[in-house]
Amino acid sequence: MSKVVIIGGGPAGMIAAITAANKHEGIEVLLLEKNEKLGKKLFITGKGRCNITNVTDVPTLLANIVSNPKFLYSAFYSFDAYSSIDFFESNGLKTKIERGNRLFPVSDKSSDVIRVFEDALKKAKVKIKLNTEVISVSKNDNVFTINTKNGTYEADYVIIATGGVSYTQTGSTGDGYKIAKAFKHGLVQPEPGLIGLVTVENDSEALQGLALKNVTVKLEINDNVIYEELGEMLFTHFGLSGPIIISASSYFKGHSGLISVDLKPGLSEEKLDKRILSDFEKYANRDLINALDDLLPKNLIPYIIERTSIDPRIKIHQINKIQRQLLVQTIKALTFHIKRKYDMNQAIITQGGIPVKEINPNTMASKLVDGLYFVGEVIDVDGLTGGFNLQIAYSTGYLAGISIPTQEA
Repeated sequence: MSKVVIIGGGPAGMIAAITAANKHEGIEVLLLEKNEKLGKKLFITGKGRCNITNVTDVPTLLANIVSNPKFLYSAFYSFDAYSSIDFFESNGLKTKIERGNRLFPVSDKSSDVIRVFEDALKKAKVKIKLNTEVISVSKNDNVFTINTKNGTYEADYVIIATGGVSYTQTGSTGDGYKIAKAFKHGLVQPEPGLIGLVTVENDSEALQGLALKNVTVKLEINDNVIYEELGEMLFTHFGLSGPIIISASSYFKGHSGLISVDLKPGLSEEKLDKRILSDFEKYANRDLINALDDLLPKNLIPYIIERTSIDPRIKIHQINKIQRQLLVQTIKALTFHIKRKYDMNQAIITQGGIPVKEINPNTMASKLVDGLYFVGEVIDVDGLTGGFNLQIAYSTGYLAGISIPTQEA
């Protein structure tokens, strides 16, 4: 009887275990998890609601992958978003679609998603060992030896599903990288993904706590726009955050960049100028600081005026065209200098990992070691927010699970 050991009890590891056990007769599947329970990081995703996947087609899934989308072609076509929906709903989970095609459990409880996995693992007769941290993995005479703090296990095949290095309190501490290194695999330097951006000299500190909706953000590096999106953002104690900033962070490489925020994307500069002129006529006898309440959030107004270097106490009737144009340009392109991403341990996902060139994209098998597989966040693939990273986990886990050779082979 062939033996398969999966290291890591997150979504990728769990679906790999379920798939391997269900697709192959005469196979013994053992899932090793270092934590006291399965799906510890999954439990906190989506603020505890769990954005299960994104209800869309494969081309759209691929379009939302930041790193190495072509590598995921076979995985997504083998197990797409609709396969994920079928898996959860056929196992009793009621789901709902929200803004941006995001799929959530009707209950809004990630624990219900984890329960589906646990029930499916039980039905598939997967053996589970919790509180079992893997110390090392070696191979001799086609047999893997997995040393843990609770004993030693042998396997014909090993699937690494240990995740990255973000949210270390959930057990993501780079264990898979160490195992891969022992087998001569390389590593694309891990860095935080889907995280806030730290501004130079904290130049957004005055705006801390302010949330903006329906603004357009551009990320520029070396004068090239590499990301642009309309949505929501947030000013924090360290810089910038919120949905569109978090997505922009996955495209931020290096040590410097520029974020440009269009506060009025629905208006051209010409139309915005006319709008400001209209407001100025309405408040002709006011100081500038008190004449923009109809146009901008109140606590943003002093900051905008400071950026223009116009006297906030200047009377509206004293403002000239050049000053008005400067105001228009600042509102249409409020810029922030970015020096780095925020703390790795706060990142939603890890970018980097095992290089895709060392993994067979059609099976998730190592090209260096027969019988070794990599799935999920441990691989150098990642996507934007909206359920895409969990879909990577399901798809790669499934593909590895069905690719385990049968005993007859």
